[in-house]
Amino acid sequence: MYVTLENGERQLTLEPGTRDSAYWRDVGTLDAYWNANMDLTGIDPYFNLYGKRWPIHTYQVVAPPAKFIFSDEHQGSFRVGKALDSLVAPGCIVSGIVRNCVLSFNVTIRSWATVDESVILDGVEVGRHCKIKKAIIDKDNVIPPHTEIGYNPQEDREKFTVTERGIVVVSKGHFKEQDS
Repeated sequence: MYVTLENGERQLTLEPGTRDSAYWRDVGTLDAYWNANMDLTGIDPYFNLYGKRWPIHTYQVVAPPAKFIFSDEHQGSFRVGKALDSLVAPGCIVSGIVRNCVLSFNVTIRSWATVDESVILDGVEVGRHCKIKKAIIDKDNVIPPHTEIGYNPQEDREKFTVTERGIVVVSKGHFKEQDS
């Protein structure tokens, strides 16, 4: 940044860096990609998307705000839509529980579903009563009700890619929309 001195000359001065100005993570592997996304879900992430000095300039999808529906947390009837320690993009509708996740645009999490430590990409629908843990779900998947991903490593390896670290990767369009 240039400052103007009292004599009218301009001098280049360096501003002190912020903690995240030196952030760098190679995302060349699926595990590294998952780790980079999980970095963002922390309470005080090393790389802060909300910082004023290093703004993120990117394309924004035109979509309504994220919506969280159902608040029935009574004993015997636990139907609630909430996201904890997560990033939720516009257009998402959450009526299940999301913890430590990154949800891209237009994701739907149906009632009684739980999604933990996962990255869910555009246009994914997670069905009722699904349980998903430590996964990367690529675009355009409609996951059927009662599906479990990330809970049985042997079954997951038969159906999906599972990284060295145990992250389950569901490829684009693996689960097609069910005909009504």
